[in-house]
Amino acid sequence: MFVTCLDLEGVLVPEIWIAFADAVGIPELRRTTRDEPDYDKLMKYRINILKEHALGLKEIQDTIKKIDPLPGAKKFLDDLRAKGQVIIISDTFSQFAAPLMEKLGWPTIFCNELEVAENGEITGYRMRCEKSKLTTVRALQSCGFETIASGDSFNDLGMIEASKAGFLFRSTEKIIKEYPQYPAFTEYSELFDAIQKVIDNN
Repeated sequence: MFVTCLDLEGVLVPEIWIAFADAVGIPELRRTTRDEPDYDKLMKYRINILKEHALGLKEIQDTIKKIDPLPGAKKFLDDLRAKGQVIIISDTFSQFAAPLMEKLGWPTIFCNELEVAENGEITGYRMRCEKSKLTTVRALQSCGFETIASGDSFNDLGMIEASKAGFLFRSTEKIIKEYPQYPAFTEYSELFDAIQKVIDNN
């Protein structure tokens, strides 16, 4: 049995940090895992900027409430779930994800947790497990599942490489050029057809 593992931001919904950066006018917060492969370095950078500007969880959640899934994302996800099991594996946080999951029809998501002070200041974060996307794919495989994976960023490459089939979706020119072995798509119909072909041929 196959389980399709999808990234969230950039694949199904807009990048949360980019939306927030634009909302509050702090361009430095537009930096994402497409730009910085070291997630710990990236998060510490973000938390420091939030502290400098006295911004906390509430302000980010206010932005997230206004974010809608990317056009066509919900139908793609619904169609894919009709073909088999789908898990969203994201390095976002449970405090960010809920409003977006509601708009996507409550799919299964594995993500991380923010550490938040009583005053709403984000003080740190807890990863669900080390190398969470790759570790999750390996765990699914240890249970007898075959995995198909798709994402857009550096932190998706581990689960893509470890899977039976892996695809880049709306990725950067840099990543597509550096990893030509992975088919790269920009339309949901293309990604759906590629995943369906893997499932049907096995």
